[in-house]
Amino acid sequence: MTDISSVARLSEPLKFAYWVPNVSGGLVVSTIEQRTGWDFEYNKKLARIAENSGFEYALTQTRYAASYGADKQHEATSFSLALLAATERLRVISAVHPGMWHPGVLAKYIITADHISNGRAAVNIVSGWLKDEFTNFGLEWLEHDERYVRTEEFIRVLRGLWTEREYSQSGKYYNITDFTLQPAPVAVPGRAHPEIFFGGNSTAAQATAGRVADWYFSNGKDLEGFKENIAGVVASAVEAQRGTGGALGSPRFGLNGFVIARDSEKEARDTLREIVEKAHRPAVEGFRAAVQEAGASTKDGKGMWADSSFEDLVQYNDGFKTQLIGTPEQIAERIVEYKKIGVNLFLTGYLHFQEEVAAFGTDILPIVRELEADLARKNGTELVPTPAATGATGKLVNA
Repeated sequence: MTDISSVARLSEPLKFAYWVPNVSGGLVVSTIEQRTGWDFEYNKKLARIAENSGFEYALTQTRYAASYGADKQHEATSFSLALLAATERLRVISAVHPGMWHPGVLAKYIITADHISNGRAAVNIVSGWLKDEFTNFGLEWLEHDERYVRTEEFIRVLRGLWTEREYSQSGKYYNITDFTLQPAPVAVPGRAHPEIFFGGNSTAAQATAGRVADWYFSNGKDLEGFKENIAGVVASAVEAQRGTGGALGSPRFGLNGFVIARDSEKEARDTLREIVEKAHRPAVEGFRAAVQEAGASTKDGKGMWADSSFEDLVQYNDGFKTQLIGTPEQIAERIVEYKKIGVNLFLTGYLHFQEEVAAFGTDILPIVRELEADLARKNGTELVPTPAATGATGKLVNA
């Protein structure tokens, strides 16, 4: 059994998100059938299914150059805005690259999205790894650790413009002078500003997340691997004196996982085997060459995908590593083991999004809630519903 971490929040229900399939080809680079569309009508229906199935967040991917099997893609922020307008409760996270946006322009855009959605807009800041997306646009390409220097300044500008009047910041990449954005973001209880997600596996990424992010996102990891990531982020947050009464509380943790839920473990494992056997090998190998060069460019060799196998990369965010594969009971038990080490949110992917997101809500989430409640009680506390995780009855969704 997994020991309970000091950063685990046993009284808080886990949150669940899904990858918005706004790119063609689904979430695995394989010729296996994927009943998943990348068009807006498919995604509008999916978003409504998700929010009625207990999902609180959706993350819209950012992609510009056709890569790893996806030859078509919709822009993330505009797609997210459309999904926000089509839903009532779902929080939609737009993935964006510093270097392609000015943080002041993005801050203004997200404020508008926040008002349109009554406080449900969020961002995921992605430092970027695909060099061609920058150089072919004629944009400056920074080396690995320097990209995180820029990202940290970018996030500080966002937060400053969202929370202060006449905000100023002098840095290497951004200089803001006495700037006020009006209106401010929507005032949402328990939220200081639109949530800032940020991801990366490298030491530099963990340090940046610990200093400035609301949420730290990671590619798929096994339990021991994600423990190491959490420890790196927590150490940085402690050094930055977060969570000691300041305006910026301690970061929370999100983890990617690809869900294969079937009636038996054998059936689930057979599905995984078929996905890998039908992998689009040239696309996966091309992706592998690009991303493992990026991982190797870090000083300590701990960048994203640095230790990923061919099988891992068939799901391009290492979603198989999290091992959410088996029966609904097995998956729920696995999810709660991750909660014990400090995971607060799962970002999930599927072969057939609409039907499998709905099935997650009916078959897996109720078991998760029961296990969470038992875990809390055994450790002297109670699972306390949060407003976003409750339906009209005030009870946990799918509890």
